[in-house]
Amino acid sequence: MFSSIRSKVIASGIAAVVIAGGAYGIVDATSSSSTATTASSSATGATGKCAPGSGTGSGSNARSGPAAGGSVGTASSVTASGFTLTTSAGQKVTIKEASSTTYEQGTSPASISAVTNGAPVLVLGTTDSTTITATEVIVQPPASSAANPGGTVIAYSKGTQGAAETVGTIPSDYTQGSGTLASGTTADQATEAALAAYPGGVVDRVVELGDGDYEVHYIGVNWPHHIFVNSSFQVIGANS
Repeated sequence: MFSSIRSKVIASGIAAVVIAGGAYGIVDATSSSSTATTASSSATGATGKCAPGSGTGSGSNARSGPAAGGSVGTASSVTASGFTLTTSAGQKVTIKEASSTTYEQGTSPASISAVTNGAPVLVLGTTDSTTITATEVIVQPPASSAANPGGTVIAYSKGTQGAAETVGTIPSDYTQGSGTLASGTTADQATEAALAAYPGGVVDRVVELGDGDYEVHYIGVNWPHHIFVNSSFQVIGANS
């Protein structure tokens, strides 16, 4: 359905465990409509909750409930109603399946039987903390390189504060707590782009900014917590 974006979900992001401070490929990315800014905010918590005050502005992305998102990792504990997904950063995510959930294997339609223990999976759906109610499950998603504006995913570690790092470019009109929650195909494409560039976490919301760019909010890791995607669904930057 979204194969042009999905092909960017790299296999190494599914199989490799990202260790705090470990090496990760860096690819430059630019955006003519964005300018670099510096962020000093930090984030902590198993669900990557932002520091007090962040995400609590008047904008509609100050969410009070589940929102569109997803994650990528390896399936385990498979049952008839769901499974556990473990990301490359070690975050465990509960996946709930329903009669309306659709399945693909690679780029071909599939059934629920395609989800087996140890299978690499990409899940899109409604995220509520570290539980995702799946609308679509893609087993063995196609792999290719993906743009990464620089920076290393830092796995969640209890009691450890996230890095105050900014990489790439941040949309000039971005302010924490501003924007409009995205849903449907738009949210799915932005989610897939973010997961391809920075595998390891869980997307728990996608926010459309005023200039057409997107902020993809990331939890389950210590860094990054905000991944920025342009209107062409290419990752352009990330920060805490």
